[in-house]
Amino acid sequence: MPLEFGLWRVDDKPVRVAMRPMRLEARLEELIEADPEILGKPLLLIGRQVQTDHGKVIDLLGVDAEGTLHVLELKRDRTPREVVAQLLDYGSWVQDLSNEQVREIYSVYARSRGLAEKLDEAFALRFGGSPPEELNSTHTLTVVASEVDAATERMVTYLASGYQVPLNVLFFRYFEDEGRSYLARTWLIDDADASVAPVGTTRRAKQELWNGTDWYVSFGDEPGGRSWEDARQYGFVSAGGGEWFSRTIRSLPVGARLFTHIPKVGYVGVGTVSGEPRPFDEAVLTVADESRQMSDLPLQGGYRPDSGPAAESGTTGDRREWIVPVVWERSVPRARAFWRPGLFANQNSACKLRARFTIDEVSRHFDIG
Repeated sequence: MPLEFGLWRVDDKPVRVAMRPMRLEARLEELIEADPEILGKPLLLIGRQVQTDHGKVIDLLGVDAEGTLHVLELKRDRTPREVVAQLLDYGSWVQDLSNEQVREIYSVYARSRGLAEKLDEAFALRFGGSPPEELNSTHTLTVVASEVDAATERMVTYLASGYQVPLNVLFFRYFEDEGRSYLARTWLIDDADASVAPVGTTRRAKQELWNGTDWYVSFGDEPGGRSWEDARQYGFVSAGGGEWFSRTIRSLPVGARLFTHIPKVGYVGVGTVSGEPRPFDEAVLTVADESRQMSDLPLQGGYRPDSGPAAESGTTGDRREWIVPVVWERSVPRARAFWRPGLFANQNSACKLRARFTIDEVSRHFDIG
């Protein structure tokens, strides 16, 4: 059923605001680029007039906080068959975009507009955090129009509701009232956030490629618990207080390069794992070329199961603190931690670090190769 918009001014009595046949679809691309919020969902635009491998051009391409790609195509007076077929063609191309290709699309767009050159930084400025490791695991296709005919509505509804094609129509109407202009919007299908994972594709390289060496470590420097100054002085990272906290740090292999981050503070050190993980009571560290039991060292922090905030958390199972020996290539005090928007951070005690932006920026800041 065709959608009808209405807008009334209600000062003294209802007065219907006039709807105008604006050159909307000629201007709407600029309006969306100027403020994607008019779409009704937070988006970071990563491309405009994006050339596909099939010789077609996507009007606007965006990404949301979950890493879903959003293809936005203005109707521009095309027939229902043309506009729907065009979006399906775009979807067949977008679903195969790798993490690296998504980033390159953004880089081209950013350079043409003087924006933050790296996607990670732009993403952080837009959403307040680093991008998910997996970009383009899902995508959505949206027709943007001032109006569509009944045939277009039927085809979109059939594909989206019957076959879960991530397709929808976003309607805009233009109103004028006493010298002011207004836009109103609504979606054809209520579940405007519906998206699906690509089906029957290789899903190649949706994550950034891992270099096989670099790891991220979250070091919880906290009063009454572990101390970063201990870790710097004696060469180690650690985690504990429960199986969930220590499991990943126990997987760190000898020879791994660690980018160490204090939550809500920043990056404080880069070093190489020099020994196998051991519980605190069994850990041996090299101090002044001499092997020393960690439990015999004059430590500032607490590393036993009954010490620190974790002791009161009610966690069951193996709550021991696990120690991983590290030779620091560069480390700095907590007060000199490095942080900038777009750097990778999460709550895992340790994980593979795929974020090239983070590796490059931290290495550059600490002047390491």
